[in-house]
Amino acid sequence: MSILHNSLTRRRSLALAAGALAVALGATACGGGDPSTPALPGKPAGGGDLIQAILDAAPVATDAEIPAGSTMEAIRKRGQLIIGGSLDAPLLAQQNPVTGQVEGFDADLAKLLAKYITGKPEVKTVTIGTQTREAMLQAKSVDAVFQTYTITPQRATQVAFAGPYLTSGLAVAVRKDDTSIKSAKDLNGKTVIVGANTPAVTALPEVAPDAKQVAFATDPQAIQALLQNRGDAYVQDFTLLASGAKANPGMKVVGEPFTSEPYGIGINREDAQFKEFVNNWLKKIQADGTWAKVWKATLGSVVEGDAPTPPVIGSVEGS
Repeated sequence: MSILHNSLTRRRSLALAAGALAVALGATACGGGDPSTPALPGKPAGGGDLIQAILDAAPVATDAEIPAGSTMEAIRKRGQLIIGGSLDAPLLAQQNPVTGQVEGFDADLAKLLAKYITGKPEVKTVTIGTQTREAMLQAKSVDAVFQTYTITPQRATQVAFAGPYLTSGLAVAVRKDDTSIKSAKDLNGKTVIVGANTPAVTALPEVAPDAKQVAFATDPQAIQALLQNRGDAYVQDFTLLASGAKANPGMKVVGEPFTSEPYGIGINREDAQFKEFVNNWLKKIQADGTWAKVWKATLGSVVEGDAPTPPVIGSVEGS
């Protein structure tokens, strides 16, 4: 049984705050449900298209909530929400090789927002690296970014954040046979892989000032670098590391998350109206239980127990 699973019991005693999602995802590396029925993101083990049922029942904005000349009206006329995101993050946003659909917590929230605006869960995903998100939003190449996008005051000077809609934290992954690194404190003197333009770039020196950083543009590139011995460890958000460990048995997550990472939906900084609209939609799907249902059908499909309490909208600096 993996370290992720062994640490789950310890983390259950923590309050539902920054580490809540990380606690829940501790079981990811071990999987969950009926092992004879492997789950795809959005389709939990045991069968049944829960996400489709959630989408069918999801709310749609009234005409009064879609002002003339607004971003929402442009999206409704287009009939499709265009987002910046990923296609390769299990449980968060991964393209199903059978259906071609992008599935997971982030992807399905984007579908819900698309339905709220247009009446249909039609989403076009533009794959982007962490270093290009701000530029894509500023250029209005995408309507929003759904990509475990951590809210920070520095980023908030360039983009607007709706949310937070989920909370996690930075953690450490190593190769499965590595026993020398047990937590972030063991990274001094090590070569550590980080995602370009992610919070790990600034957070790592605070816990391991003598670590050498090597940056990669995407999560899959970083994972491959770790598995190919181009670094001793990989520091990234726990949700991404957990999904990575699920898909790559050659890696494991060690220790506890050592930061609090609130995720926001990235929006063009000049579009305060769209930010308010998205925040109101988030409050609505939290209040009516839709948010919890999506969590249970995706991230929660590998975890026993209830969905965590979603974070309070506007509760962190930069949101």
